[in-house]
Amino acid sequence: MIACLNIQAFSLRAALRSRPELVRGPVALAPPPGSRPLLGACTAAAEEAGVRPGMRLSEALANCPDLVLVEQDPAAAEEEWEQILRRLEGAGLAVESVEPGCAYFETSGIERMAGGLNAVLRRALDAVGQVWEPRVGVADRRFAALAAASVAPVGRALVVDDAETELFLEPLPLHLLPLGPERRAELAELGIKQLGELSRLPRAAVADRMGREGAEALSLLRGEDGGRVEARRPPDEIAEGLEFPEPVANELTLALAFSALLDRLLAREERGGRLPRRLAVSARLVGGGSWRRTATLREPTAEPERLRQSLAPKLKELPAPAVELRLELGELTESVGTQAELVRPRGSRLRGRLREGLRQVRTAVGMEAICTVVEVAPWSRVPEARAILVPRDD
Repeated sequence: MIACLNIQAFSLRAALRSRPELVRGPVALAPPPGSRPLLGACTAAAEEAGVRPGMRLSEALANCPDLVLVEQDPAAAEEEWEQILRRLEGAGLAVESVEPGCAYFETSGIERMAGGLNAVLRRALDAVGQVWEPRVGVADRRFAALAAASVAPVGRALVVDDAETELFLEPLPLHLLPLGPERRAELAELGIKQLGELSRLPRAAVADRMGREGAEALSLLRGEDGGRVEARRPPDEIAEGLEFPEPVANELTLALAFSALLDRLLAREERGGRLPRRLAVSARLVGGGSWRRTATLREPTAEPERLRQSLAPKLKELPAPAVELRLELGELTESVGTQAELVRPRGSRLRGRLREGLRQVRTAVGMEAICTVVEVAPWSRVPEARAILVPRDD
């Protein structure tokens, strides 16, 4: 059986961990800086007052003048979710994380040792903790398990028998499927608002009207995706943090702090010469909230300059002054060396020199200094419209 663990509005719950007095009131996640004024997840009290996730900020405040907006805290959400996953793995469960607040695991490998399916589910709920109000759905299909988790009682598990899966999915709403808002609106105009109504449609008609997105959603609904749980490998990462005596917004100061944290991480003994595949930088912002960016490297490396170039420029995107900066090296390799080429391809030395020269020019002048010509409208009679200049990415 496949089990799905679901913690609704996890990002909001993580942001409210430091402000528990707001949990019972009308609270919603504020829109990220620079984005459209649309609300994120909201509490049950806010929903009772007419506030919904994705609603415009002005409309939400008109419906609920007492609505409290909380800054998004992606760093806290990531940290809390990682702790939950580690507790589940400590309970003997092989977990696949989909996103913060949603994970899958299979029960068959541990049922005999734990004393049955119910004992496995109770072990999972206890590992998460009732403070998060987790829900668990269990079924033979992956999507059915997700649907069961979405309607399960708080702190309980809902098991759906394979013979009753179609009957169970019949009345559930379409928002459980990975469809965009335009597709859902299109189906609503056609009078299709439940999973059962979509499941009865011919595949050819759905694919013709909705394209690949609709065909994939129909396969998922009918259990034809064949998706099984792919348990994650617990991450091996090290982290360093630096707390500032006062809020910092200066780019030079932030860059120096980033370099100092990177030097500390590369000198840590537990790294043992292993190379990181992932680098993440996060900041705790003044006034609450956090900011986080992650970079996955093409090739594992411990070269300070390459690691610095992968994420240091992102510090310009900080929406507010930072009171703390944190850097993480993740997914360390097993070996401490790299496989070099025995015979270098023809022209590789020249290409390497050219790349190094381009890198030096970009560092001195900027990314826009070196461009390449890309044809966009070769048929145009206007010379300026035939091609555009695009910054080179090599």
